[in-house]
Amino acid sequence: MFDRIAHRYDLLNRLLSMRQDVAWRKKLARHLPDYRPLYLLDLATGTGDVAITLMRHGSGITRALGVDMSEKMLDEGRQKLKKLQLTDAIRLQTGDATALDLPDNTFDVTTIAFGIRNVMDPSVSLREMIRVLKPGGRSLILEFSLPENALMRKLYLFYFRHVLPKIGALISGDSYAYNYLNQTVETFPYGDAFCRLMEEAGFKNVSAYPLTFGIATIYRGDKPAAVTEGQS
Repeated sequence: MFDRIAHRYDLLNRLLSMRQDVAWRKKLARHLPDYRPLYLLDLATGTGDVAITLMRHGSGITRALGVDMSEKMLDEGRQKLKKLQLTDAIRLQTGDATALDLPDNTFDVTTIAFGIRNVMDPSVSLREMIRVLKPGGRSLILEFSLPENALMRKLYLFYFRHVLPKIGALISGDSYAYNYLNQTVETFPYGDAFCRLMEEAGFKNVSAYPLTFGIATIYRGDKPAAVTEGQS
């Protein structure tokens, strides 16, 4: 599905979110660890927007690896990296967020934006994220959610169910992809329910930060620091 819409993916993200997706990615930088430098792993990286945004906004990330199952999305990303002269700093490769071919304790930060609801088993992906983090590292997850306010939720769901699929289908030529979007958003756990999934995967200091009336949320969790000798 993502291979089919890769050529219009970035355009539709900007259009359908009214460029809020750009602002949301920038807000991820506020939740990065304080120490520097940082090595980033971005899962479901798509065209590489998260890695590019974080690296270009003085976040302390000096190198990044983006992983995605869609080779055509990665091709779009590689073209962007070439234009931005970031091919030495950001590398993109095919991979599965539920079965990463990457060593333990490697990255300072792991991210996934609008992708965790698309994996076959989110809990497995969360455990993979914590596995590849260094002790004390941090995961940041940006995902759609549902507004708490009843009126805002009603307006949001009307847009998601009736307006967004039509625009998405018209521009991308793929009606299934943008009907799939609203269906997954409405059924995926969010807020406290998703925080519990992160805690069950082993994350500590888990918290949620709603964005734009709650239509998206940043989730943050830390991998426990290594236990030093003499502690238990």
